[in-house]
Amino acid sequence: MHHPRRRFLHLAGAAAFATLPRAAWAQPYPTRTVQIIVDLSPGLAPDVAARLIAPPLSQRLGQSVVVENRPGAGGNIGAEYVVRAAPDGYTLLAAISGNAVNAALYPNLSFNFVRDIAPVAFIGYTPFVLAVTPSFPAKTAAEFIAYAKANPGKINVATAGIGTAPHLAGELLKMMADINLVQVPYRANFMPDLLAGQVQMSFVALAPAIGYLRAGKLRGLAVTSAKRLEVLPDIPPLGDFVPGYEGSGWLGVGAPRNTPAAIIDKLNTDINAVIADPAMRARMIGLGIDPQAMTPAQFGKLIVDATEKWAKVIKFANIKME
Repeated sequence: MHHPRRRFLHLAGAAAFATLPRAAWAQPYPTRTVQIIVDLSPGLAPDVAARLIAPPLSQRLGQSVVVENRPGAGGNIGAEYVVRAAPDGYTLLAAISGNAVNAALYPNLSFNFVRDIAPVAFIGYTPFVLAVTPSFPAKTAAEFIAYAKANPGKINVATAGIGTAPHLAGELLKMMADINLVQVPYRANFMPDLLAGQVQMSFVALAPAIGYLRAGKLRGLAVTSAKRLEVLPDIPPLGDFVPGYEGSGWLGVGAPRNTPAAIIDKLNTDINAVIADPAMRARMIGLGIDPQAMTPAQFGKLIVDATEKWAKVIKFANIKME
């Protein structure tokens, strides 16, 4: 026996269901493990930060969040892995300032970081300290710049390698202050030579610098952030002496382009909540990270601006990767 009315109602219901926005009937995100790719070796600041936020982010998402290191080629291997991943929110990148630098440093990359990685959430800045040996004649950043102008090419600057964030922070200072510093790239830890006075200065990452600064083994003249830092309130920003200077690293979270906006917005909300927790803020500050929340659009603008800024520095310094 046929039931025309029942069949009509069934078809009408199916038609109405088909016209619903996809977000109204798609599976809720996430339904399985979320992976954060770190394109550097374990133990560095981006890796530590990713592992720090993973457990509370997992609690908020209701699914496991795992961190995997894929280092190599200056960070390009891990970044490309995420670029090629499905844009479904399950493969994320611990995006860092080095990714923006690489866009200019490696002209033949098979991907475009600005175009191919969608900004999700900002975690924070990773400032450096312009630190000198205690015997160095300058006691302030202003005296340092004056000394550098009077003694061109006589200040050796230890860096962690060509194209690294501390190297570029020094090149930015040379460009903006019109001074001549000699960059000395190290393959291994340069701290013993800096402490021994074999090199006179470096832009030192915050976490390893604090103990030496407090012990008087290094003298901090300025920080590369745009403002004073909670953990080193007595050290002024370099921008106070070189207007417009800002040379910090940063880190955040990115996703493959075309990741649905609803997934990006959810991740942004949850990551911002994680870093806003007072205990998490305190731990990050202790690691040398200045935590800040941003919208995806704000983080996207930061990435574009950083890419343009460091491209100018790389061109000025004629930096080329061998």
